[in-house]
Amino acid sequence: MDVISVNKFRDNLKSLVEQVVSRHEPLKVTRRAGAAFVVVSAEDWEREQETLHVLQSRDLMQQIAASLDTHTRGHGYTPTDEQMNEITGI
Repeated sequence: MDVISVNKFRDNLKSLVEQVVSRHEPLKVTRRAGAAFVVVSAEDWEREQETLHVLQSRDLMQQIAASLDTHTRGHGYTPTDEQMNEITGI
């Protein structure tokens, strides 16, 4: 994560915000007299919140673990050729 002072951030606000949004990389902004803060795109923030939701849900994590187990053992669901074509858009 890049780090920049609040003064440089303020002076280059437009270009730095565009950089955060286009590169999908957060930017840490430091302040002399206060706590630092992080600038992140709304899309990235929402994705992180969804990930946290899944990681904090015992039921979802158990479903993922069970799915991984069946897949690893080769006992998972296998779609038909027609279903695969629909999924892949062929």
